[in-house]
Amino acid sequence: MAISTTSPALDGAGPAAARRRRHYLAGIALATCGAALFSAKAIVVKLAYRHGVDAVTLIALRMLFAVPWFALALVAARRGRPALVRGDHLRLVAIGVIGYYAASFLDFLGLQHVSAGLERLVLYLAPTIVLLLSVVVLRQPVTRRDVAALLLSYGGIALVVHHDVNLAGDGVALGVLLVFGSAVCYAIYLVGAGAMVRRVGAIRLTSYAMCVATVACVAQFLALRPLAALRLPPAVYGLSLFNGILCTVVPVFATMLAVERIGAGSAALAGNVGPVATIVFGYLLLGEPIGAWQLAGTALVLLGVFVLAGRRPAPRPTPAAGLAAIAAHHPIQPRTLP
Repeated sequence: MAISTTSPALDGAGPAAARRRRHYLAGIALATCGAALFSAKAIVVKLAYRHGVDAVTLIALRMLFAVPWFALALVAARRGRPALVRGDHLRLVAIGVIGYYAASFLDFLGLQHVSAGLERLVLYLAPTIVLLLSVVVLRQPVTRRDVAALLLSYGGIALVVHHDVNLAGDGVALGVLLVFGSAVCYAIYLVGAGAMVRRVGAIRLTSYAMCVATVACVAQFLALRPLAALRLPPAVYGLSLFNGILCTVVPVFATMLAVERIGAGSAALAGNVGPVATIVFGYLLLGEPIGAWQLAGTALVLLGVFVLAGRRPAPRPTPAAGLAAIAAHHPIQPRTLP
């Protein structure tokens, strides 16, 4: 396996080794917390739906609470970077619309029909969709490892869908399609962003795209809903604030700091707690049942993504690697995941 679960930071003795060990463990903690907070997004959204709010309003509130922090990060990230040209702005707008607005909105719509645990697993397929896009668009060869990863991942999703359909009915299929559409949008974003991130910078790219997505979400709300739709219970605003700050802003920057400390490979492995955390949160906070089919499917998806992660040497902790690590437990927030 190309991604190692050990680190030189844990070897040796003395004060220097102790500092490296603390640095490494802090990175693991940041990556784990980032993954868990990303995963909590689905729980928060489903709790908000219980108060009668719709997806159009809810996503606008989430983005409005998050965007001030990304705007500040965008201003700070401009220092020391080349100025953006017209083509850069056009590409960043497209990335923001596809990777954050469309991906997030489809995800919010899908959560009206599927469990939080299933939603997180479907989003976790983003690296496999990137692989498929690379094969179809970039004509990259397919290895046996790739085929094994795809069979494991999508076989696991089939098991969980079977479990949820038996419990919730045919609406699950629509929800899965919507969330899968979200994962496809995010995968397209990853492929498109890869060519820009080294020059633009991961923080500037992410922050710019989030600001674009906020404009799109607010414009959608103003076009489809009256201002009276903002007369909502205080709980909806509290949940939206939690979603915007603790499930979006904090995990994005926590993951980037983790990649800087421990590298994308270790950060991605720590991010494997995401689907498991969602299942646990769903059980404790939403009363979602946990069955053998769901656990088996989750194990297969995690194994499939782990197998896919070993198809090439672990990337060095560069900005581009940061986006790859975020993809392992989705943006979408961002992954930066939706």
